[in-house]
Amino acid sequence: MSAHATTPSHAEASHSQHVSPQTLYVIFGCLLGLMLLTLGAAFLDLGRANFLIAMGIATTKMVLIILYFMHVRFSEKLVWVFSTAAFFWLVVLVVGLLNDFLTRGLTVPGK
Repeated sequence: MSAHATTPSHAEASHSQHVSPQTLYVIFGCLLGLMLLTLGAAFLDLGRANFLIAMGIATTKMVLIILYFMHVRFSEKLVWVFSTAAFFWLVVLVVGLLNDFLTRGLTVPGK
């Protein structure tokens, strides 16, 4: 056998670390727990804090899904760069949406 047959290629080396099934089950359990926490928070009347709590829980769930189920945690640095850029672009879009939504009705048109 040649030396090339025993050394893994770049593509094989980058995918050599996989998340174990036990870890995926733990993450799945965490996601179910966070879903129940979201459900419980929906029944509490905390005023404007309800939105912040719901968004915090949703962000935590999103990060768990991106890191483990989309396999970003063990990916190359370039994948991290694009994942982080996509996350910050999502933040920009949500902030712009909330800026529009939360400031409606503060001014009266035509005055």
